[in-house]
Amino acid sequence: MSGEFDIELPLLLEAIHLKYSYDFRRYAVSSLKRRLEQALQQFGCRSLSALQERVLREPEVMRGLLAHLTVPVSEMFRDPSFYRALREEVVPYLRTYPSLKVWIPGCATGEEVYSVAIVLREEGLLDRTLIYATDINPEALRKAEEGIYAIDRIPDFSKAYCEAGGRASLSDYYTAGYNATVFDRTLRAGVLFSDHSLATDSVFAEVQLITCRNVLIYFDRTLQDRAVALFRDSLCRKGFLGLGAKETLTFSTHAAAFAEFAREDRIYQRR
Repeated sequence: MSGEFDIELPLLLEAIHLKYSYDFRRYAVSSLKRRLEQALQQFGCRSLSALQERVLREPEVMRGLLAHLTVPVSEMFRDPSFYRALREEVVPYLRTYPSLKVWIPGCATGEEVYSVAIVLREEGLLDRTLIYATDINPEALRKAEEGIYAIDRIPDFSKAYCEAGGRASLSDYYTAGYNATVFDRTLRAGVLFSDHSLATDSVFAEVQLITCRNVLIYFDRTLQDRAVALFRDSLCRKGFLGLGAKETLTFSTHAAAFAEFAREDRIYQRR
């Protein structure tokens, strides 16, 4: 990676923050470099300075760049054992609440939202649950709210659903046609899709469950700590936090606020 790239990177991130209020300044540099190299190719720019000029002058370029910087891609029932643990070990605790609030930060295009909603539906909890599905990418949020996915993704989704302890057939939850699938609107009846940044925004609700999987890996240590502090302050006493398979609270300055609940599946409980 050239020295110019390393010099121009913080300038680009600062320009994005000043112009659009998106704050990527504490994202992991190695991941940003990979994604920005792809963006340079897409937009035909030879340098980050050239990309910065276009970002400042062409809002549509910034909208396209968000797709690179926020990684708006996910999978339904990714790491099925997590959802099995959620169903078998966490749900019995969630049943004790008269109503539930769930927060899914970094929800991308919604695959995790529908996965969690299906688990809650099958466990009889969805009707009394409000799900906050948040992201900083408005295009990803729009796709999440639509609940439309390419039909060629369904075999993998269905396999993961079965491995996650699904009680029916995934096809019970969507309608297929024209090479796409539309997930049942009732799954998102209690979902509020909204803009929220773990880098800049604050706590907005008390919740019983947070699933933030494969988001922290894109942050540097300082931003990871900020996010975990938000999770701590959002969770009720004995509330649950689910992380991705490669994520941990071990090195967080806020680790003492949580106890390991299902270690292998990266589920923690608020002390």
